[in-house]
Amino acid sequence: MKALVFQLLLVTAAVGAPSETLGPPTVKAGDTWTYRVTTDMSTTGWHQSRDETVVSRVTSTSIYYTVKPTGSTQPPKELFAGLDWSRSRDIGGEQTVVNRPLSFPLSAGKTWQVQYTEQHPTKLHRSEKWNTKCTVLGHESVDVPAGTFDTVKVECEGTWTAEMEPTVTVAQSAQANATGVDMATHSDKITAGEHSGRTYKAFWYVPAVKRWVKSVEEYYSSSGVRTESHTGELESFKVDP
Repeated sequence: MKALVFQLLLVTAAVGAPSETLGPPTVKAGDTWTYRVTTDMSTTGWHQSRDETVVSRVTSTSIYYTVKPTGSTQPPKELFAGLDWSRSRDIGGEQTVVNRPLSFPLSAGKTWQVQYTEQHPTKLHRSEKWNTKCTVLGHESVDVPAGTFDTVKVECEGTWTAEMEPTVTVAQSAQANATGVDMATHSDKITAGEHSGRTYKAFWYVPAVKRWVKSVEEYYSSSGVRTESHTGELESFKVDP
């Protein structure tokens, strides 16, 4: 109990006053976080997993780490991120940032944007455009399985726009008669058009943990219905000060 109270005092002291500016954490090899992740998909239902994130090495520009469901016999997934935990991937031959949950230094009211356009991401989409704006809201107390933390909350809202590929649908029907079977084929051409929707993300960051203790990511269709959500809650962590 004393160790837990001391740990929480360290967390509170590291966050400091709401007007404080927070620099990036000193992430080190071996730093470990375990999250309970709840995924809810409108088409397939929901499920939970416990994912362990372990830092493999840190360079002057990147954090290399692995993610593996606890208890799994499969090899871990090897990933990399920026020093602000931003994620990037190849788009049109260039490494492009597609997710930036934090942007150091952090201070209340700070904003940043992530924008990118991807050509032919799927067979149905000719292009997708994503635009997300994040804002540091300030301090908020959060309860997660690992404990109660005084956090700095970052909230992100955005939009997506997809240009559809033109497609052709074909329908066939059969009708039996005295001489055999007559087949009829009907085709409809669907012209290209645009659809749009919204996204919402939130991250509750704690400097002493070197990462967020809770995260929420939600995606909404063009009809305003939530189609996908992911919630991560910290269960345990072990970091080198």
